[in-house]
Amino acid sequence: MNKLSLFLIPVLLALLTACAPEIGSEAWCEDMKEKPKADWTANEAADFAKHCLFK
Repeated sequence: MNKLSLFLIPVLLALLTACAPEIGSEAWCEDMKEKPKADWTANEAADFAKHCLFK
């Protein structure tokens, strides 16, 4: 890999993760409702219950 690639890959990853909605926001709750339950992590399930079910 060249030096430019080594710089761009982390920058692109940071930009992509920055676009995720904040945990507990309405957008995050809606995204989780659409995501298959089998793909949820234990932390996501706990956050969903805390922020989306028991408001």
